[in-house]
Amino acid sequence: MTVLADHFTPHLRELRRRVLTVFAAMLVFTAGVYWFVEDLVEHLSSPLVRIDPDLARLVYTGLPEALFSYLKLSLLAGFVLAVPVLVYQLWMFVSPGLHRREKVVAIQVAAWGFILFSGGALFAYFVVLPELIAFLLRFASDQMQPHLKLGPYLNFVVRSSFAFGLAFELPFLMVMATRLGVVAPDYFVRYRTYSYLGVVLVSLLAMAGDPVATFMLAVPLFLLYEAGILIGKIFKPVDRDQATENE
Repeated sequence: MTVLADHFTPHLRELRRRVLTVFAAMLVFTAGVYWFVEDLVEHLSSPLVRIDPDLARLVYTGLPEALFSYLKLSLLAGFVLAVPVLVYQLWMFVSPGLHRREKVVAIQVAAWGFILFSGGALFAYFVVLPELIAFLLRFASDQMQPHLKLGPYLNFVVRSSFAFGLAFELPFLMVMATRLGVVAPDYFVRYRTYSYLGVVLVSLLAMAGDPVATFMLAVPLFLLYEAGILIGKIFKPVDRDQATENE
């Protein structure tokens, strides 16, 4: 028992040190973002400015609402900025125990995951959100004037960007599942109907029941699902025996 404890104690100490490093980076980035949080809110309000400059003046009805909204936004942005530190610390912790091929696969997975997530979030912010906001504001009239609250608006923008970022990971996950032999090559074709129902359900939950936002998330997910099937047919599953021999 003592030998086992002596073996794991250095690893636990290293893990604690790396976790503390990540938390410290998060706090530093969060504090830095909070210093410029008003500029960040102004940038996130730019889709409203392009539609109607008057809508950029977001309102809040509770005294602590603005403070809490700024803190949540700063914390989220701080976490996003600290992701490279998190990935680096995780890599330095696990890489000594990986084989060369496993290291290559891990780097490829991390790179493609980052690229696809960033692409989905940027697509949501620059393409989907302006069109979605413009559509929703068409319901305004002389009897109904929009007065957008700070907290709900920021939640809407962040939630939509995050949802599309995750959505763009779908083809990559499908291809990886096929290549690694987790599922059969024709699995996603055979269960397409159930997968589509799952896409609608996930989109509904991610967009908090908003039917228009759900539709605008579900349609790209359908296309990404079909893209995953097509790419999965191009890349054949990995031959585990051959991969082992190559190592």
